[in-house]
Amino acid sequence: MKKINFAGGEPFLYPKYLEELLRYCKQVLKVESASIVSNGSKIKYEFLQRNKDYIDILAISCDSFDESVNKKIGRGTGKHVEKLSDISRWCREFGIKFKLNTVVNAYNKSEDMNENILKIAPFRWKCFQVLILENENGGEGTLRDAREFVVTDQEFEEFIQRHSKQKCLVPEPNNLMKNSYLILDEYLRFLNCTNNEKTPSESILDVPVEKALMQAGWDQEAFIGRSGIYDWSKQPSNICGNNQAKELEW
Repeated sequence: MKKINFAGGEPFLYPKYLEELLRYCKQVLKVESASIVSNGSKIKYEFLQRNKDYIDILAISCDSFDESVNKKIGRGTGKHVEKLSDISRWCREFGIKFKLNTVVNAYNKSEDMNENILKIAPFRWKCFQVLILENENGGEGTLRDAREFVVTDQEFEEFIQRHSKQKCLVPEPNNLMKNSYLILDEYLRFLNCTNNEKTPSESILDVPVEKALMQAGWDQEAFIGRSGIYDWSKQPSNICGNNQAKELEW
């Protein structure tokens, strides 16, 4: 394994465990990159200061720089952008790569974010097209119904074109995103999205990883197509792949 990403839910709801996992990944497993995706609300300056050597990338989810739009989307209570600015500054102070994740949806599709992106200066800005999965956010019987957020492929492309001069921009339309991630749930099962829903594999606690991977629906070409391999370590010399076996190469 070369890179691990802790995502949500919200990882910072459990800062003690997150800290232990980060240190284990960098000190024991020697992974090239340990990253976190967070909404930013629970991040504290002291946590980043204490763990700066064990975090390569911190990605914050921000779908709008207009707080009224953030409230409509359900992100924050009016101070999301302010906290985002603080976190970007903390990352610069501690040498952590700052990344921004934005989901393009019906409420922000016409927004021009260019000025704000230049201000916070992420090294990588991932822009996703909102994705509907039947058993997660597709309507009745799911925890959330995200159908009101859907944008067309053309609307997504218009958003991307509006921001195309941003060198940090990495677009992820649905056709690239859906099957290009290896996601482990809380039971350590890979989640297969090929049938427009998250179908769990057998747990890697019960079966070999190779067997579970066969059930993951992972598309390696799509992974490469969405720029899944990039400069993901803040310390290029700190890699575990110098003497790796051929079967472990990407």
